[in-house]
Amino acid sequence: MINLFVISLRFLPSISKFLANPSLSFHTRTPIPHKHRSNHWNTSHSFVLSNPVLSILEKCNSLTQFKQIQAQMILTGLFLDAFASSRLIAFCAISESGSLDYCSKIMRFIPNPNVFSWNVAIRGFSDSENPTEALLLYKQMLQRDGSRPDNYTYPLLLKSCARLSLIYTGHEIVGHVLHLGFDSDIFVHNAVIHMLVSCGDLESAQNLFDRGSKRDLVSWNSIINGYVRSGRAKEALSLYQEMKMEKLKPDEVTMIAVVSSCSQLEDLKLGIESHHYIEENGLILTIPLSNSLIDMYVKCGDLKAAQAIFSGMKKRTMVSWTTMVVGYAKFGFFDTAREIFDEMPEKDVVPWNAMIGGYVQAKRGKEALALFIDMQDMYIKPDEITMVSCLTACSQLGALDFGIWIHHYIEKHNLCMNVALGTALINMYAKCGNIDKAVKVFTELPVKNSLAYTAVIGGLALHGSSNEAISFFKKMVSLGLLPDEVTFLGVLSACCHGGLVEDGRIYFTQMTLKYNISPKLKHYSCMVDLLGRAGFLREAEELIKSMPMEADAVVWGALFFACRMHRDIKMGERVALKLLELDPNDSGIYVLLANMYREEKMWDNAGKVRKMMRERRVEKNPGCSSIEVNGTVYEFIVRDKSHPQSKQIYDCLVVLTTQLENVDNQLLIHHFIDNLYFA
Repeated sequence: MINLFVISLRFLPSISKFLANPSLSFHTRTPIPHKHRSNHWNTSHSFVLSNPVLSILEKCNSLTQFKQIQAQMILTGLFLDAFASSRLIAFCAISESGSLDYCSKIMRFIPNPNVFSWNVAIRGFSDSENPTEALLLYKQMLQRDGSRPDNYTYPLLLKSCARLSLIYTGHEIVGHVLHLGFDSDIFVHNAVIHMLVSCGDLESAQNLFDRGSKRDLVSWNSIINGYVRSGRAKEALSLYQEMKMEKLKPDEVTMIAVVSSCSQLEDLKLGIESHHYIEENGLILTIPLSNSLIDMYVKCGDLKAAQAIFSGMKKRTMVSWTTMVVGYAKFGFFDTAREIFDEMPEKDVVPWNAMIGGYVQAKRGKEALALFIDMQDMYIKPDEITMVSCLTACSQLGALDFGIWIHHYIEKHNLCMNVALGTALINMYAKCGNIDKAVKVFTELPVKNSLAYTAVIGGLALHGSSNEAISFFKKMVSLGLLPDEVTFLGVLSACCHGGLVEDGRIYFTQMTLKYNISPKLKHYSCMVDLLGRAGFLREAEELIKSMPMEADAVVWGALFFACRMHRDIKMGERVALKLLELDPNDSGIYVLLANMYREEKMWDNAGKVRKMMRERRVEKNPGCSSIEVNGTVYEFIVRDKSHPQSKQIYDCLVVLTTQLENVDNQLLIHHFIDNLYFA
């Protein structure tokens, strides 16, 4: 079966190399989850039940008792019997009371372990937190005389390769399979498919699946799950339909893949149909299947259905709890999300990240950082994902001191400075006012992708370093990195801050013609702002009229500011009316229009705007500001007296106001009074 699968062994490291290096290290790509060992290790073999010592071993439930039994077996010579010693290995390898470390010691002292002993030891390690040991144990098996691997050995080894994403080692083991003639075994065949799928080689897995003379439910489940893991949900569902046409009945594993496909597609209708199929066909709602259903309903926006499944679960895992936290936070129900989070019986870093990330996505940075402090108090070790969320919160709040502390924490605890974390640091420093540090972080990044370049370009644009931002953009393109719509937003913003009108026109045109990126509202807003600031008001207005989508208040607002800047009253009135059509309750439009009239000494018109504002009962919304002092972020609004030191704050404000009054700049004073009038 496998010999029909084209594996080009010419391009693989030799098998002899795999065997030659006993200290060979294996590099994992994904973290290995903990898996509890089974307690079903016992046997009903007549020899075991008839032997007094072995029958006691079958009832053993502690390592101390086990060692006493082992000592007795050594004294009586029973230890030298291959079958009897295999029972010792089975206890250590797969019972809940066993010890894999002790299992390794016993394997070294058994004269001639049989294949069962090797297999059960390999099985124990393949299911453990360190499946690398299973591969090393296999090498010992080949190097020792006596036992030869069988068709039960290779599925365990391939499973270890799958868990560790060791594609080349997996190919070498397939070479062993072909050499020993186990290629027609269905269990080995399915294990190879699973290994290829887990290592991301879906094309080879599909090739092997298509050429297989036998395909059971496990084969179908492996290949369908492979497409789901690769984000190819439609193809996974197509295979599912094909499987049903071959009269194979789906099981719980199949339905996990189907439900996960519905999650990826956010297809609620198909997800409900799949849920009904599970119920109508009496499939057991295992914990993984229940978790998949909860995730599907959350991603499809049906929190009520997700809550119903969650509430009906007799046993919940951390995944169950975390998915519900993510769901409620995603849709803005933070009180409920926090209640579920607080009710969790145990929490590792994942649910903390989910809750902190939820606050950040909702622009509630202060609550995100407060929760991070709670996380520290609970001695939960943050990871790179935590740091990215917290740095984003600092960016939202302008909390530079807190951001610096996080940077020091990252360095002190040797967290991996990956591109995502580096990009978050660049954004934080740039948005908190330290652009030099942002550029330094970018320069020191070991790997730079388009996201990192986009962050530094946007940061430089924000700080008015237009030419430097464009220089980084040119370097990015020269390296073959493709810009996206966010990159162009930074570039256009840089052109706007630097008054680079012609460059802005060129880059705006390149978006569509060279990079096939359709400009969004923000890009049009930047271009209108750029043209308007430079005095090209008519061109800016024509650009708005040519937009493929309806211009929003931000786009029209950019033109309105330009009209006020260049004192084009006629166009300014026209644009202001358009803005009031879009949002008649926006107090800022009335204020700016009235100020524009006042600047032109059109007092009657300014009075009419104020009258219109009163008649429509539009009130100026109080502005909210924040300031960071000694690592703590304080928020305040107009006439706010909630701070315990508000008296001292207002006394300081009086002093500042007095100093302003002494400034020999009447225009500044008039502008201050105008704004005070509408406060």
